[in-house]
Amino acid sequence: MAKRKLTKQQTWRIARIQDEKAQRADKKEARIAEQLNAGDLGDETHGLVIAHFGTQVEVEDEQRQRYRCFLRANLGSLVTGDHVVFRPGQEQNGVQTGVVETVLERNSELSRPNPYNEIKPVAANIDVILLVIAPEPYAHANLIDRYLVAAENCHIEPIILLNKIDLVNDDNSEHLADLLNRYSYLGYRILQVSAHDPDSLGELKEFLNDQVSVFVGQSGVGKSSLIATLLPGEDLRIGALSEHTRKGRHTTTTARLYHFPAGGDLIDSPGIREFGLWHMSEDDVLYGFRELRAVAGHCRFRDCHHEQEPGCALIEAVEEGIISEARFSSYKRILETLSEL
Repeated sequence: MAKRKLTKQQTWRIARIQDEKAQRADKKEARIAEQLNAGDLGDETHGLVIAHFGTQVEVEDEQRQRYRCFLRANLGSLVTGDHVVFRPGQEQNGVQTGVVETVLERNSELSRPNPYNEIKPVAANIDVILLVIAPEPYAHANLIDRYLVAAENCHIEPIILLNKIDLVNDDNSEHLADLLNRYSYLGYRILQVSAHDPDSLGELKEFLNDQVSVFVGQSGVGKSSLIATLLPGEDLRIGALSEHTRKGRHTTTTARLYHFPAGGDLIDSPGIREFGLWHMSEDDVLYGFRELRAVAGHCRFRDCHHEQEPGCALIEAVEEGIISEARFSSYKRILETLSEL
């Protein structure tokens, strides 16, 4: 498709917007320079971004003192979980202020499409992704696979967490057992809990210690309720499952990092609940299926599409029972959705 040529008016509007952005950045840098010259900014110190508010971020120092910070120009997009170097400023209206000088290199990053189909980071420096499923809403294997593909491509360890085990009954127990056995066989760690049973949370709490984690999963699986149980005293909004649709409603509105009482951190954000895979290539999707990527390099042809080509290692592995037919079918369905977008 040929690139659409902009009209003179559109070109002028874009140039004006860019000029206004540059002027705002210059004014912000001038204000920061004034603070520096007046001695209003303290020494550089390390901090952690625990929330993002438009053009400002909330930064926490090593003593857990919090600062509402402006950003130096050209720092790029900061997200919750970023490690930064900042300079404390003056207190204004009861709020400690500061200026972020530098963003440190990220160890990991979660991204998702924004409303303009641009891939933007939503959280950084995460150690583990907890994929929450539940008896209700129904746990679909293909949806789980999509989350796992995203986690594998981010190089962040995914854990499958079955919540609401108090709702396991004769109607759903066989399906859930088969589902969990499938992923346990592939080497994924499985945890089972109930937000309403504190005794079931011991293993999860121990696992979360000294880790930065995120909870992901479809609406209604009980992420907010579970977080509220793990973080007593935090002001978290909890949404109920719709009785008519049996689907949940998103409740969290601001990306924020929370500290677990016994150690470790959790990032909760609406932007990390669901991963969009449309921006991934076919190779990325293949990489996300750990048992497939171990076999794919043995196909006869380097450009094998794993359809009906002779010598396809994936098809042969499925026929021999080395690779699950269900997982291979799930892989093909994800590829089909990519081609539809």
